[in-house]
Amino acid sequence: MAISVENVASTGKRRGRRRAVMSEINVTPFVDVMLVLLIVFMVSAPLLTVGVPISLPQSQAKALEQNNQPLTVSVDIDGEVYLQEEQIKLDDLVPKLKAIIQARGGKPDDLIYVRGDKKADYGTMMRVMGRISAAGFQRIALVTEVEQSGQ
Repeated sequence: MAISVENVASTGKRRGRRRAVMSEINVTPFVDVMLVLLIVFMVSAPLLTVGVPISLPQSQAKALEQNNQPLTVSVDIDGEVYLQEEQIKLDDLVPKLKAIIQARGGKPDDLIYVRGDKKADYGTMMRVMGRISAAGFQRIALVTEVEQSGQ
């Protein structure tokens, strides 16, 4: 009971049941391939990042947090340091900040704002932040202006 090639070719039909055409896409292999690609890119992306080799200044900074009564330390373009509105020497910053902590009950968890001119020296800014941290402040916030579009 073999089927002849001529009969199948001439009629185009086979004996028995005919499968219906499946119009659905099998999604499982697609998802498997996507997950493998995701893992490959997640592993390789950090390797593609090239860091800029720079010499960063040293600092005495510690972990930072936030407080409830903010102080402001400002650094102008000439590198002069101001505590609130009063100009002080950089060497006097730590004793004054420690005195403020003692006056507030010995809680160094107060927030202190650091404002710096955009043309101020980066090293000076880091020294100021290091002194603030050495004085016992753990929460330091950097103050910036909102960037205007088109500038």
